[in-house]
Amino acid sequence: MKFKRSCGILLHPTSLPCRFGIGDLGPEAYRFIDFLVGSEQKIWQILPLNYPGYGNSPYNPISAFAGNPYLISPEKLVEHGYLNSKDIEDHPGFDDHKVVFHKVIEYKDSLFKKAFQNFQDRTPHKILSDFDTFCYENSSWLDDFSLFAALREENGFRSWNTWDKDVRLRKEKALILSRNKLAEQIQYYKFVQYLFHVQWSELLNYAHEHYVKIVGDIPIFVAYDSADVWVHQNLFYLDENGNPTVISGVPPDEFSKEGQLWGNPLYNWDVMRKNDYLWWRERISHLLNLVDYIRIDHFIGFIRYWKVKPGSKTAKKGEWGKGPDAHFFSTMKKHLGELPIIAEDLGIIIPRVNELRDEFGFPGMKILQYSFAEHDQRPHEFEHNSITYPGTHDNDTMKTWFEGLKKYEPKICKTLTEYINYNEQESFCWQMIECAYSTPSNWTIIQLQDILCLGAEARMNRPGTVEDNWVWRFTDGIITNDIVEKLRGLVEKYKR
Repeated sequence: MKFKRSCGILLHPTSLPCRFGIGDLGPEAYRFIDFLVGSEQKIWQILPLNYPGYGNSPYNPISAFAGNPYLISPEKLVEHGYLNSKDIEDHPGFDDHKVVFHKVIEYKDSLFKKAFQNFQDRTPHKILSDFDTFCYENSSWLDDFSLFAALREENGFRSWNTWDKDVRLRKEKALILSRNKLAEQIQYYKFVQYLFHVQWSELLNYAHEHYVKIVGDIPIFVAYDSADVWVHQNLFYLDENGNPTVISGVPPDEFSKEGQLWGNPLYNWDVMRKNDYLWWRERISHLLNLVDYIRIDHFIGFIRYWKVKPGSKTAKKGEWGKGPDAHFFSTMKKHLGELPIIAEDLGIIIPRVNELRDEFGFPGMKILQYSFAEHDQRPHEFEHNSITYPGTHDNDTMKTWFEGLKKYEPKICKTLTEYINYNEQESFCWQMIECAYSTPSNWTIIQLQDILCLGAEARMNRPGTVEDNWVWRFTDGIITNDIVEKLRGLVEKYKR
């Protein structure tokens, strides 16, 4: 698929302003699209939309298919008749600058339960019909996910490997009993997913009406405590009791002496291959109904992956496993057609990563923060079929990064400032944004944090840590007309 010269902004919806403690799919999301249009940005890149699990990370979802319910807008629930305006008048005092997840979850769950009660009591026939259609069209994942979610709640949100053995191992009789016993809760979880579907579909339509494309994100792995692993135990390296025999990680490198121990269960690619990777085909197809392009996280994992024994304290001791390589993507293409995929090809890269990426024409990622050390590829050397970012959600903001360079990396700092003809009288962030726009890359995408020239407080994620990630939010009014005009000027100057 060809990527025409263009530009956009990286912002997860949870970071939008909102009086309900977390950015959502309500009025501010539509306002953000208006800002994109006004500043001539054609792309909105987001993080995974999945239902987050441990650590509230969108990259550690409890389902590869279910949407994040906490993106559901209370105002839209009123607009659609599931709540009345009084239901959302009183709410806890939320922090405007960061998401406090436990408060948001408690508050929104109470709204969803009230909305579900109203749905059961007085829903018009047309909405009931739409709901039934949604359940039917998504039954391949929704039936099992809603049962999983209901069982998880019944078991005090403990991991599925602690449940009753017959349920854990999915014995048919035990599943039938559970479905009967938990019928109302199962329906509730289906209803919440329906709400997400309706609100996201409306927002997506609005984006498309305004010629804005959405770039989604697909984590290569899923959490062990997820519906997918419980339902498809044969697709993962698990023992007869459902416990992992190997887990994911990254070996030691110059950035991490211990490596990174991720802990996800690993795919049994040999088993997946037998039905042409059906689970993956359904996963990608499902996401392509929600977004226009997909960034595939940890692209190297399709070539090789690091496997570590469960119980390991670090990822130092492990071995490489072989991924499905080109066979996977040729199979996806055979079944799904042209693949609008972006390869996350960062970190330690082996030659095969570039070969596989280029074989299928996927654009790779270029990060300006990794472009000014001695042997780094310089921005003017970037390939056309690539996407340039000053930094991503895993990086320091531009402001913090530059402060660190000045203090700890004077040589790199000198190379950088000479390269961009740094002017101390002007914003460093905007000089880097212009550098990104000027590259040969077909796309350039800028984090909103860098457009706003924010510091460490606005960093979205610190890899290898759990606390205080995914919490940043911006406040209403911080995006000024001056920002809009600057972006428009860069679009015109660099023909994006």
